[in-house]
Amino acid sequence: MTGYSRAIFFAPKRFGRSHAFVLAPHIKTSLYVYPVSLPLPLADLFQALADPTRLRILALLNELELSVGELAQLLGQSQPRVSRHVKILVDAGILERRKEGSWVFLTLARPAVVEALFALIALAADDVTATAFTADRARLVAVRRDRAAAAERYFAANAHVWDEIRSLHIAESEVEQAIVRALGEGPLGRLVDIGTGTGRMIELFGGAATQAIGVDKSSEMLRFARAKLEAAAVPASLRQGDMYALPLADGSADLVLLHQVLHFAHSPGEVIAEAARLLGDEGRLLIVDFAPHEREELRERAEHARLGFADEAVLGWLADAGLVGKVVEHLAGGELTVTLWAGRKASARLPRRRAA
Repeated sequence: MTGYSRAIFFAPKRFGRSHAFVLAPHIKTSLYVYPVSLPLPLADLFQALADPTRLRILALLNELELSVGELAQLLGQSQPRVSRHVKILVDAGILERRKEGSWVFLTLARPAVVEALFALIALAADDVTATAFTADRARLVAVRRDRAAAAERYFAANAHVWDEIRSLHIAESEVEQAIVRALGEGPLGRLVDIGTGTGRMIELFGGAATQAIGVDKSSEMLRFARAKLEAAAVPASLRQGDMYALPLADGSADLVLLHQVLHFAHSPGEVIAEAARLLGDEGRLLIVDFAPHEREELRERAEHARLGFADEAVLGWLADAGLVGKVVEHLAGGELTVTLWAGRKASARLPRRRAA
């Protein structure tokens, strides 16, 4: 064996269509087909979970979307330390983070993978782990209580404006009944409520949806909606975003609602086009807003950019967005008339672009 490495390597040598193996001198290559150090994403995933705090974070977020500050409170750790754990989980693709004002909220990503992980955790968890998870869940009561108190304070400060506007039109219950009629019976699929405000539309229709997402520009309104939906036990994902550039992908919704939102828009056609972008095949858009009126004081008191909409204008914007539109119903009965317009995705596909 003189002149050959102690690590003997048999290299294939081609002879016609057959192979022969010959002794290769001075070969230092591993005998393995794949290097032992080959990076494996699955290993990175389990490495990200190999810490008690990160497992607790995962279990808490399975119960409730939480901010980094709330997680720090629940875990009894500093916010920078929790942020480091969160970054590892985000980098591993297990968590997603969304900014709401000065807060950062966290939610579970990759639902199928997370579901499998929790099945494994439930199977493998010992008594100590189960006790720790149970104690963490018990502390969530305080977070829910704090959120509800903050929501009540916000509502108390702003309720007079909402009550004033409601007094100008038909009862809200009748508007909601009209929306029920417009949507019809049956499942709603993936629901997106743009300008979700207090979360009322999701509270009403989230149960009939396979997924409910509420988007609002105001972080205060999102906190109010979050507390309200938690109290009503309605599962929903709430996200901060602009109605002109929604943080959602093309074709990600079966039903999009614009309930009393369009009158805040200086460019309503652009808002409708952005809403239409979210619709999948046969997707529907329902707009609920005011018919033209002359209550000029609403511009200053309630920040209304538009004093209602004519049917022709809304139908034109729907058509421009590639939707087949129609007037559903006019609800008179006060100084303001509420109108429902609907649009359905036409056969021609809209230009595709990424989520904002």
